[in-house]
Amino acid sequence: MCGICGFIDFSISTPAAELRAIVERMSDTLSHRGPDDSGAWCDVETGVGLGHRRLAILDLSPAGHQPMVSRSGRYVIVFNGEIYNFEDLRARLEFLGHSFRGHSDTEIALGAFEAWGISRSLELFEGMFAFACWDRKDRRLQLARDRLGEKPLYYGWMDKTFFFASELRAIRLHPAFRGEIDRDVLSVYLRHDYIPAPHSIYQRVHKLCAGTLLDISIANPEPVTPTAYWSMREIAEHGAASPFAGSDEEAIEQLEFLLRGSVRRQMIADVPLGAFLSGGIDSPLIVALMQSLISQPVKTFTIGFHHPGLDETRRSREIANSLGTDHTGLYASPEDALGLIPHLPEVYDEPFADPSQIPTLLVSRLARNSVKVSLSGDGGGELFSGYNLYAIGRRLWNATGWLPESGRRALADLIESRVHRRLMRGAKFGNPLLVPSGQSRRITDRLGKLAQVMRSGCREQLYWRLASHDHAPETLLRDSSEPLTVLTDPSLWAVLPEFTSWMMFADASGYLPEDILVKLDRASMSVGLESRVPFLDRQVVEFAWRLPLRLKVRNGRGKWIVRQLLKKYLPQAKLGRRKHGFSVPLADWLRGPLRDWAEELLEERRLRIDGFFCPEAVRAKWQEHVSGVRNWESLLWNILMFQAWLTEVHQEPVIAEVSRAHAGV
Repeated sequence: MCGICGFIDFSISTPAAELRAIVERMSDTLSHRGPDDSGAWCDVETGVGLGHRRLAILDLSPAGHQPMVSRSGRYVIVFNGEIYNFEDLRARLEFLGHSFRGHSDTEIALGAFEAWGISRSLELFEGMFAFACWDRKDRRLQLARDRLGEKPLYYGWMDKTFFFASELRAIRLHPAFRGEIDRDVLSVYLRHDYIPAPHSIYQRVHKLCAGTLLDISIANPEPVTPTAYWSMREIAEHGAASPFAGSDEEAIEQLEFLLRGSVRRQMIADVPLGAFLSGGIDSPLIVALMQSLISQPVKTFTIGFHHPGLDETRRSREIANSLGTDHTGLYASPEDALGLIPHLPEVYDEPFADPSQIPTLLVSRLARNSVKVSLSGDGGGELFSGYNLYAIGRRLWNATGWLPESGRRALADLIESRVHRRLMRGAKFGNPLLVPSGQSRRITDRLGKLAQVMRSGCREQLYWRLASHDHAPETLLRDSSEPLTVLTDPSLWAVLPEFTSWMMFADASGYLPEDILVKLDRASMSVGLESRVPFLDRQVVEFAWRLPLRLKVRNGRGKWIVRQLLKKYLPQAKLGRRKHGFSVPLADWLRGPLRDWAEELLEERRLRIDGFFCPEAVRAKWQEHVSGVRNWESLLWNILMFQAWLTEVHQEPVIAEVSRAHAGV
């Protein structure tokens, strides 16, 4: 795992010493991703600079140093991630006559490029990665990102410079960078708590989409569109057209075979290795498979909070004892969690507001005390229908989809009128007896969301609304127009005819790479920990899409096949409890220990000067929340994370000018 960065200065007027100084400054900002080694490579003739920070996992010797040059001298690469099948590829390359200095997967990647070219090699690679490879012969730079988007890669054009990096912090240090915030992406950010690819928070800076390749040529220095070498849509459509035809037992056996192979490959490391362990289904299965492959106890890690309904430390300990792991569970105090919050904008580097970022960062820090690589159970929900939202979506559409759109809107109006009357009874903040109770408030919140969902014109819009933290972000923002996403692009609505499968596809294409994997990558890499996700092995993913829905959902409950497989390793009695996950009591914190911090960021004059949000609308939501009338924790957390990021990370002069201009609107 590493941090990569670089650029092409098409003006070709920068002196060699300055080129190197720029790329070294950029790469130094990524030292947390690669604390073990650093390197820079420049070509003055073409204006190319490549920078690398290394977290040594395979081949800890100097033979793994990057930027790395191929044997022939044609290719120069900066590589972030792991190629899990590198040993098989090495054997094939040695059969063809290739020899190698060390045993890193990066050197194998270069050998593959020389033997088969970059496009063909990407089809052969199994792993998580993002890389930039400079072809000195053809004078072209190629960027690629792994199939599922486990590793990040940003890129952009400004003036006569093309640049890229694992994180935005490196791009911000390039002299050509101009930090103009893209106001349109704030709408989708408020709705979903993340910024989806290909967008970034900045204009003219993009995320390279998962499974794509970008080719930049010196001969044609124009912005180009990335091309896909692997497509989630094609895999999902092919799976639906060619479903698995075997028995239940054969499906379980095949999943075990594929997952065991994935876990075995992902356990290859030259450093200590462990796993995150929750009280659910997915990570216990990964840990069980790990433990079945080695004789010594697997090191496992869990974070919990002393809060009713949100703690899984005891449950995780029971699972660890059953599997025989070397378990470390830590109860984090509110002070531990709250102490992290001011640092979240620096860790995530771009506005990001999934509250589970807090316990994910805490468990990463806990694990890093003992190991340098940790496996996780992420991805199971999207592949095997593990989210409650899928069941809710099915039930709502089955109950109301037969109504004409006008009927659903009338029903929404009726629900909203009742919610409005309930809120009016609790609107007098000075009288606590009129504020809804906890249970009453939850009912009110759910009815309000139900009314919004009922306004959906089709099932896809229904799920989009279900997955939204805010149904009208434009009412809180200035000058923002929400871009299309996988959830709102009608061209993607017909990918899968079955509703549950379509919801899973939408999440696997958006929520998984842009929220779940971003959260995991930034949290783990902030402490120099490599995270690996066995469920996202290509063969596992492609097999999952071939499974009929009956193997994923039975009796209204998801992950059926995963549960059956886990029964081989854990007693059935341990599978019946509901998983709460790594959660935090955010609503209570915002009304209590975080209130002063939030008040400062949401101060009306500050919002007006910054110029992105409508102060009156934001303040109204805040007052409703702190008074107990409504629970706006998700929406407010999104706004707070942006405001904190704007304050702590983004301090470019251009923003001050933009803010002053909008303050007078």
